[in-house]
Parts: sequence; C-alpha cells; structure tokens
Amino acid sequence: MNSSDFSFKNNEIFSETEVNETTALELGLTEDEYRQIVKVLGRTPSYTEIGIYGVMWSEHCSYKNSIKQLKTLPRSGGRLLVEAGAENAGLVDIGNGYAIAFKIESHNHPSAIEPFEGAATGVGGILRDIFSMGARPIAALNSLRFGELNSERTKFLLKGVVHGISHYGNSFGVPTVGGEIYFEKCYQDNPLVNAMAVGIVRTDKTATATASGEGNPVFIIGSSTGRDGIHGASLLASREFDEKTDDMRPTVQVGDPFAEKLLLEASIELIESGVIVGIQDMGAAGISCSTSEMSAKGEVGMDVNLDLVPLREKNMSAYEIMLSESQERMLIIVDKGREQIAIDICKKWDIPIKQIGVINGNGKLNIFRNGNKVAELNADSLVLGGSAPQYDREAVRPEYLNETENFDFSTIDINSINLSEAFIKLLNSPNIASKRWVYEQYDSQVRTNTVSIKGDAAIIRLKELPGKGIAVCTDCNSRYVYLNPYQGAMASVAEAARNVVCAGATPVAITNCLNFGNPYDKEVYWQFKEVIRGMGDACRKFNTPVTGGNVSFHNESQKHAIFPTPVIGMLGVIENLDLRSSADFKNENDKIFVLGWDREEFGGSEFIKIYFNKVTGQAPVLDIDNEINLQATTLELINQKLINSAHDCSEGGLAITLAEKAISSGANLGCKIVLENATAAALFGESQSRIVISAADENIEKIKEICLKNNLPLLQIGEVVKNTFSINNEIEFSVEDLRSNYENAIPNLINKKF
Repeated sequence: MNSSDFSFKNNEIFSETEVNETTALELGLTEDEYRQIVKVLGRTPSYTEIGIYGVMWSEHCSYKNSIKQLKTLPRSGGRLLVEAGAENAGLVDIGNGYAIAFKIESHNHPSAIEPFEGAATGVGGILRDIFSMGARPIAALNSLRFGELNSERTKFLLKGVVHGISHYGNSFGVPTVGGEIYFEKCYQDNPLVNAMAVGIVRTDKTATATASGEGNPVFIIGSSTGRDGIHGASLLASREFDEKTDDMRPTVQVGDPFAEKLLLEASIELIESGVIVGIQDMGAAGISCSTSEMSAKGEVGMDVNLDLVPLREKNMSAYEIMLSESQERMLIIVDKGREQIAIDICKKWDIPIKQIGVINGNGKLNIFRNGNKVAELNADSLVLGGSAPQYDREAVRPEYLNETENFDFSTIDINSINLSEAFIKLLNSPNIASKRWVYEQYDSQVRTNTVSIKGDAAIIRLKELPGKGIAVCTDCNSRYVYLNPYQGAMASVAEAARNVVCAGATPVAITNCLNFGNPYDKEVYWQFKEVIRGMGDACRKFNTPVTGGNVSFHNESQKHAIFPTPVIGMLGVIENLDLRSSADFKNENDKIFVLGWDREEFGGSEFIKIYFNKVTGQAPVLDIDNEINLQATTLELINQKLINSAHDCSEGGLAITLAEKAISSGANLGCKIVLENATAAALFGESQSRIVISAADENIEKIKEICLKNNLPLLQIGEVVKNTFSINNEIEFSVEDLRSNYENAIPNLINKKF
C-alpha cells in the first residue's frame, strides 16, 4: 500500500459541524468535561473529536465514576498472568503451559430495547474479548434478571433474550453451560443480561491489545462498518430509561455469528503465525476505542485514513465511522514487511482485511476523511489513566436500611403456615424452579468438552490437558446485596466459590459484572462502594483475585433503580476429573449430612418474599473464616472420595436443597429426613456456609473424624431412599411429583395469560 495514503499536507482540522458546549451536553459530556477538553486541546474540538471524547469519556468506556473504587480490589497475584484491565480479558495460569482467559460483561440497555439483538451481540462481544487474547472459546455462561413473570413485557423480554443468546452461541459453536435467572419487580423495565465467556490458550501464544512499532501497518479485519450502534456506549449505556427509550433503537447493534466464527479462526491463525503485534476487538465505541486504547498502551499514535475503511452504507461521515459499533470487527497491528502473510490468512478464511493506517511515534491519533484531517488527538487524553476524568462521588447510606435492618419477624405469624404448602410454593417459585425451558434452547454439548451442567457449577474437560478440568459458575443474590451491600457482596463471592468447590474444584479467580443504578444518586454510590469493599475483602480471603469485568451504571427506569447486582463469575480448577463431584443423590441407603452452620435466618429469603411480598430483614450473616473452613473441608472429603454428592444450600433453604438433590437424581432417589426442629426457619431459612452431602456407611466415621479435626459442624439428618421425599412426615411427595412441579412451573407461567 502506498504510504501517501497516510500522509496529508493539510494539517488544519476540519469540522463538519460547529461545536460548542451544547453539542458536548447532547453527547453525554458535562460542562466541566467540555471545558477540560478545550483545555487539553488548546482549541475548540472538531465535531469528530467531540464525538470521540463523548464515547471515550462515557462511563461505559472510561469508568470515570468507578475506577477509583475498582483499583482497591485485588487485581493481581495468585495465578493471574496479567493485571486486571491490562488486556481484553483476564488470563489465569492453570499449569503445563496453558492459561484460561475469561470475562463477563453486560448488555443490559440494548437488551431492554431489542432483546434478541441486544443479547446476541452481548454474546458476540464477550467471545471476541476471549479470542482476541489468542484463546479459543470453550464455554459461555450468563446471568439474567427480569421483572416478575406475571407481566407480558417480562415474557417478551425473556423469550427475546434467550433466543438471542441461543442463536448466537449455537451458531458460533460454543457450548452455553451455565448461568442463573432471577425474577424481581425492580428489573421490570431494566433487565440485566450479563454474558460470560471462557477460553483456553497456550501461554506462549497469547496476544496483546498494545500497539507498537513506528511504521507498522494498521488493519481492520472482519465485517464492514455501518451506522448501527452509534452512541451505544456514550448514550444508550449511560442513561436511564424514560419515555424516549424507543428512540434509542438505532443504537443497538446487529450481530452475525457465522461471520464471527470465521473471524475467530482467522484471528487465532494470525496470532499463532506471529505476524500480529497487537489486536483488539471493536466493541463499545468502535474504531475510536480500539485506536486510542491500543495507542495509549503502547505510547504511540496512529495515522488513520477513514476513506479506506470498508463501509456498507453510503455517505458516512468521519463522526459516524469513528463511533459505529458494527459487530464482528477487529483492529490489528501487523509486523511491517509481513503484511502478505496476514492477507493470505484472512483470504483463506474469507475474512475481509484492509489497511487503514500506520503507527506513528508521536502519540497522536491523526484521523483523515475525504482528504481532510478531521481529528488530531493525543491518544493518552482519551483513555483511563490519561486525561479521562476520574471522580469521587458523594455516598450516603440509604434510608430504607433503617427499616429493613430493624424489621421484626415476630410481627409475622410464620408458625401458622402449612409447611407442605410452603414447600410446594417455593419449589414452584420462578426463582427456584427449573430453568430447563431456558437451557434446553442452548447447545451445551458442542465441541464435546462439557462434562456436566447439572451441579452447582458447570464442569469442562480440557482436551489439551488430559484428565484436567475447570468448573465455572455465575452467582449473585441481589436481595442480600440490597439489604446489606457489604455482606451481600461477600456472600456472592462465597457462594460462587462454594459452588465450584461442590463440583470438586479449587477456586482460583473471579471476573465481575457490577450492575447498579445512577452513580450520581448518593445512596446508589454508597451501595457501590460497600459492594466493592465486601468483594475485595472476600477475594483477598479466598485468594481469588479479580481478573477484570464490567461496570454497568444507570440501570433504572422511570420508577426505580434495580437492586445492586454484583454478578460474580468464578473459575475453579480440577486437577483430576476423576475426583469431580455433583449434587444428585447417587445410592439408596446413603446417609445425608449438613456441613456448616444454621442460624435460621429469614432476611431476604424467597420464603418471606412469597408469603409476605417483602424483601426485608437483615441479610444472612457470612463468617468468612467459617466459609473457608467449610470449603476446604468439603474439598478434602471429595478428594478422598468419601462423599457421593455435595450441594450448596442457598435459595429456599435446606428443604429446597434436598429437593434439588432428589430431582437431579437419574434413578428417582429421594430422601427420608428427620429433624429435631422442623420449623419454617429451619427448613426455609437461607443461612450461608452450608453444604448438604451424602455418603456411604463405610465412610461416615472418617467423615466425622475430618470434620472434628477441622472444627466443622456435621449434622446427620437422614438417608437416601427410593422414589419418596419425606421430611418429618410433614412434607411428603413422590420424586416424580417434585420433578413435575419443579420443571413445569416456568413453562406454565410463560403460557398463562394474566
């Protein structure tokens, strides 16, 4: 390519439209931020420049309201190979020359407007983050939140989101192996769609999102650029929903999973060939983000000629090209002199490739269109760590906590409730009932690495390392976080770790997706700060550093903010898949035990919500040292092959945990349980740090010995029996009846007209 394509004599900045403070406000910037931009530039910005600042200084790209808090999290150490935020995804050493790349991100606002495309492109975006690291995706998960299922809008959103996730993941060829779905009134207008992806890579074949090498060519590979997604980051993802929400539909991107599959193969081969100097996905803010972030990381600049960008629409302005969020695109820096190798690889995979620029050594982004320079910006001025603003927001403890913390449960006549009726109501609750209607739409077995999706965490075999596997899950009980953001965040980390432990894995690292309301609301920001504090304390105790993730603010409707929802994606390593564990009962006559501590806590429970329509009380207590002891002991029991099943005790309490163990048994194995104190609190309270296990008679003495040595409470409560589920002869059902209620509850609600 002729070098003259990237050298222009006219250095005067051209602006398509006059820019002033009003322009900046329309693009989501504040008056102070506009004045700061003028100061940084020493002049009035062009229209293209103010658009670039608008997206790059948005909360979605700059983390301006969150980064100071995020920096307090443990972001390095343990098995991490890169510090959180340094690359497109976290990278965790799993030994033998391999690493796991994983990350979770939100696509909440697009999914509220166009649920199919919003969810589909959320999956596509997180997959690109994984394979831009050089890692091949091996699993996808998700965490979803919707309003209550008695709403036709909720059904519309649920169907659209699930269809979007399944369409993209199934077509791309990655198994969707796990996740969670909750239904709560606060998500009625603003659903949460958090997508997580996991990949594997040789540690000597990883890629970086850093530009380097003056004179190296800059290429765009993948799909053509259109007008879809413009302002997706700066406006759609950084505002609340109001009566103008439908006007934002053009800011939702459109995805093509088949194009992404080809882009994956081309990207992996490009990286393995050694011709790639740097590579970055074009997600939020498109070319603006990839050019500026890659340049700033490498302390270089780029000369970019937008006339060379492949376009699928006519007469696109420089502003539109720079801000477009069209999907299935990558920006790559190629080692000069090896361009033809890159071109040949892309041709092999039928992936368009076009040089659009070169690396310069002055740290500036020089952007040209139609022979004019339309932007000249210091890359460092656009990004986090450079001139992008970082704020400390005012935080005030929410007033509602005065009521919830002091709620007196003695005012509620709980003891008069029929336990059998309560049990069935809980089993049929959408938050507890089977999500089969959802996960059966996902291909969980493609690539044949999936060992299990039935337990507390999905188990994936690593074919590259025979006999070794990983366990992954997503977790968050937002009710607990609402009632006590600090304890609730700790509980989210603890439950995620507990779930991978129940699969037989050692927790090693987390990724997070932090979903909150408006950060300019003092009470919301207090919730956010407390969540970060709790998450940080828990991760330091578990030695599970934060690999990265996403912050999603402005999750509000015209009526209310969502519950603070810090979703945890947990990675665990199983050194020997022969020692994996699962939740289901295995053998008739096995004895059943509860490991851990029961405080009979009702705060934030599903039981209280169902019967009294309240989310109130104190969140369950989490003693982190007790939790660590519980998890270490459980792993010891699994590794010594002393137990036959393990299941985390969570929503719905002990009774629901036992029911889930029976329902998931392939042999219709139930249980006969005898409790000294079979009250509603004992059966349906949601105390943390409890795991229900089953074991053969010959192992019981050894189990007791280990629990006594570790000072861990162990309570024998019953035994496994055939076909019957019984608790103190007060709750009596066949296993078939349990399964029918559990699996039909959500389909019945979806098909019901309200």
